[in-house]
Amino acid sequence: MNLFDHLLNPANWSGPTGITTRLLEHIGYSAAAIAIAVVIALPIGIAIGHTGRGNLFVSATSNAARALPTLGLLTLVVVLLGTGAAPVVLALVVLAIPPILNGTVVGFRTADRDAVLAARAMGMTGGQQIRKVELPLAMPLVLSGLRSATLQVIATATVAAMAAAGGLGRFVIDGQKRRDGYPEMFTGALLVMVLAIVSDVVLGGTTRLAQRRSGGRRKVRADPFDAEVPGNKSDNASDTEGASA
Repeated sequence: MNLFDHLLNPANWSGPTGITTRLLEHIGYSAAAIAIAVVIALPIGIAIGHTGRGNLFVSATSNAARALPTLGLLTLVVVLLGTGAAPVVLALVVLAIPPILNGTVVGFRTADRDAVLAARAMGMTGGQQIRKVELPLAMPLVLSGLRSATLQVIATATVAAMAAAGGLGRFVIDGQKRRDGYPEMFTGALLVMVLAIVSDVVLGGTTRLAQRRSGGRRKVRADPFDAEVPGNKSDNASDTEGASA
């Protein structure tokens, strides 16, 4: 038995149950869950990180997410909402929120305090501080949280098949029902792994790019404040020279 038989057969790539359809379904579930999680978690994380209030909520949410059994959560959602794509996406959203929320809060906490204080001294409003200083400096850790959430969602979306939905998990579930289903199961597992690796590489590169830009912004912001120092020193030096004369 060749494990690549199902994957390399062109006939298996087309149709409503083909590899292309299942792959797009898997990406669709994952992208929808991540998008909804970002819309929910990012504003909350920014508010908590900027004000410093609600840290206990973030800690409790993160700990609860680690202890939350994925299959149990999916089963609960299916019981309450029924089968289909909506329960799957909802369960994935619940799993994706904590990493994004935690990454955003930690990013704001660890932002350069000198830059933040300088922004306040310049009279920036809270919104301006967030947009121009804190969020750009926190972006590497925000993206790191997004990266972690994306990998978790892609892997977990495989259980969507248990909720009578699509996705690459269908190959695993359907393959188990067949005596010669190992190549089909292998196809599902392999494609999930490849999708996760590609996503990790792309988001990893984006995170490194954000880190370089964050360092550049920090340097650019520091220069205007540092530029006042030489002037002050020059004034002091002039005063000293005048006193000596």
